[in-house]
Formats: sequence, structure tokens, C-alpha cells
Amino acid sequence: MSSAVAPLTPVTLLRRDATLIGLVGLAHGTSHFSQLLLAPLFPWLKDAFGVSYTELGLLMTIFFVVSCAVQALSGFVVDRYGPRPILFAGLGLLGLAAFGFASSRSYGMLALFSVLAGTGNGVFHPADYTLLNRKVHPSRLGHAFSVHGITGSLGWALAPAMLVPLTLAFSWRAALLCAGGLVFTVLGALWLNRERLALEMLPPRQPGAGASASDGQLDFLTIPAVWMCFAFFFFNAMALSGVQAFAPEAARLLHEVPARLAAACLSVYMVCSAGGMVLGGFLASDPARCERIVGAGFGVAATLALVLGFADVPALAVPVLFGVMGFGAGIAGPSRDLLVKRSSPDNATGRVYGVVYSGLDIGQAVAPLLFGTLMDWHRPAQVWLGIAIVQGVLIVSAFSVQRVRRTVLAPA
Repeated sequence: MSSAVAPLTPVTLLRRDATLIGLVGLAHGTSHFSQLLLAPLFPWLKDAFGVSYTELGLLMTIFFVVSCAVQALSGFVVDRYGPRPILFAGLGLLGLAAFGFASSRSYGMLALFSVLAGTGNGVFHPADYTLLNRKVHPSRLGHAFSVHGITGSLGWALAPAMLVPLTLAFSWRAALLCAGGLVFTVLGALWLNRERLALEMLPPRQPGAGASASDGQLDFLTIPAVWMCFAFFFFNAMALSGVQAFAPEAARLLHEVPARLAAACLSVYMVCSAGGMVLGGFLASDPARCERIVGAGFGVAATLALVLGFADVPALAVPVLFGVMGFGAGIAGPSRDLLVKRSSPDNATGRVYGVVYSGLDIGQAVAPLLFGTLMDWHRPAQVWLGIAIVQGVLIVSAFSVQRVRRTVLAPA
């Protein structure tokens, strides 16, 4: 005796979308947490391995150069094989890298495991955004991108909040061992919910007469808006990397901030950035105002960067300014992701996000060397000036995406 399958109700669809958004957000937060496994520990690693700030910045450069290459390539793999196995592989590599950092006995070993970590990190944006764009109802995409950004910011906030106290209580090696355990715990949670992450892939676009199969795979590269988004994410990453790697130390030197308070500044920035993304998710419900939201958010952030770099700020006010700056940047986050969504053909989601978000990795690879060099030259104010300049470029880039978005890929 057969029974009819009950239709999905709006409540069921909402619950299904919310579960998927939560799982993808958990993976994304873990990726961002793993990006900051080393940066909060720079003061201890500098002493333990006898290296300079520039050499420590080079570890982040190695991480993001590798991540960039993997991200651009993994988009093609995601479009071919689906996002779920790629997501699981990335988490596994990040967990192994954390354990490797904990056991490192030389700077060379740190560099080697930075390569492994960068490989794992490179898969997340193509996999995450393919799942969200393909499985979440369009009316909830703004909120999905908001949650995705929020979990990323919370992952960044968790790294110093977890690693620094564990290092103070035990050692930096113990802190990194705990970080690896956390990554594998998340991998286990996603494995238990693996059916929620299953995705039926779209058939590949068939090339026309006289064209090779690779032609259709690369057509998205002819869209000018894709490359404008790439440039936008490059500058976004430079600003963010400056905040993550050296801004707290620069603020400590400029404003005589106590070491413990300076260590908290990055967590404050990231938590407030997550709060800004909540508001940004509602503002992004109207895609037509994305560029204006990005401009306003980064305008606030750039202004406060100049204040932190050149004004006489009381030490206790520094974390507050970090928080307001993070809130402004966070408001822009969901609109930033919608800029890419509006430039992506449906059959190339993984590839577009892989190429565009590789701009993030390149920016995060370049910035630590630049800002680390400024710190070695004892110019902390110039670190803040550089952050403000890059945030100003972001505003121009967002409106440039708007101007070129009329060029679209021909329908499949």
C-alpha cells in the first residue's frame, strides 16, 4: 500500500534552510578560526623561534598564497563533484595543520604546516556559496549571507579569545592542540548531518559547434563584473589582514594600551562586526542599495582607522573604537556577498566564487608583509593610515562593480 509524500510546508522549508545555513556557517566559522591560529600567538612565536615581525607575516603570506591557488581551482572541483566532500576535506586538513603547528620545532615546520592549512582553507568559499545559492530560498539569501559572515567574524573573534588565555595558562603548544581538537569536533558534527549537505549538481554547459568542453567552463572569466569583484575582495582582504595581524599591536604602541586589553581588541572588532552583519542582512534585502551600504560601512571604518592612527586616544577608548570600526565593516558584509551573487551565472557558482574569493587570499598574502615591514620600521601610525587608504579604495571599487555589471554571460 503506497502513501503520498506530504508536501513541504513553509515552516518545513524554513527549518530546512535554517539548518543548512547553520551547518555551512559552522564550517565557515571554523575556517576563519583557523586563519588566526598563529597571528594571536605572534608575541610568543617571535620569542620561541627568534624571528622578526616580517618573518611572522610571511607565514600568513604562505598560508594565503596557497589558499588563493586552491580556492581558484577548487571552484571547478566543487562544480564537478559537489561541495560536500570538498568541505569535509578542507576541515580535515585544517585540523591536521593545527596539530602540526603545535608540534613544530622550527620556523621551517611552521611554514610547512602553513602550506597545509592554506590548502584546507582554500575550499570553503566555493563550497559554502554553492550550497547557499543552490539550496536556500532566494528570499532568505540576504540573511544566509549575513549568517555566513557573522559566523566567519565569530570564528575570527574566537581564535584570540581562546588561544591567548590557553597560552597564558599553559603554553602556545597546548593552545594549538586544543584548536585542532575543536576543528575535528566540527568535522564530526557536519559528518553526522551530511545528508543536509548533499547537493544534486547541475549538468555542465554543453559547448556549441566547434567549441571545446573547456570553453564553456571558462566563459565566466569574460564577465567584467567578476574581475571587479575580484579587485574589491583583494582590497577588502588587505584592510582586514592589517586589522587582524598588526592593528592591535600598533594601537598598543601608539596609545599605551595594556597587553591584555590590546589582545582583546581583535575579538571586540570581530564580535561587533558580527553584530553589524545582522543589521546588514536586513539592509541587503534590497539588492539595489548594496553599493551604498558598502560605501557607508567602510566610510565609517576608514574614518575610525585614521582616528586610531593619528588622534590622541585614551587607552580604554581603543577597544571601543575597534568595536565601532568592526560594526561599520560588518554592515557592509552581506551586501558585499550580494555583489558577487548578482555577477554570477547559475551554472558557474563555484567557479565564480573560487576566482573572486581568491582575491581575498591574495590580499591577505600581501598585507602581512606590508604591515609587518612597517611595524619592524617602528611606524605603527602608518599601519593605520594604510588600513584607512585601502578601506577608501573599497568604496570606489564597490561602485565600479555596479557600473560594469551590465555585461553578463550569455544564457546556457
